[in-house]
Amino acid sequence: MDIILNGAPHELNQTSTVAELVAELELSRQAIAVAVNRCIIARPQWEQYQLQQNDLVDVVRAIGGG
Repeated sequence: MDIILNGAPHELNQTSTVAELVAELELSRQAIAVAVNRCIIARPQWEQYQLQQNDLVDVVRAIGGG
């Protein structure tokens, strides 16, 4: 299955959830936000939210500063 991840094509081996994608990207322990098709997916929903063919997925990291 193909998705667009942060503006670039990304191939998934199978149907995946947001949580599985985050784990694959090795970002599970980082402060990140995920949007699918321009809608923020709350972290408690990551396990259930199934990605679909051609979804637009944006993963952004929180950056601290002052």
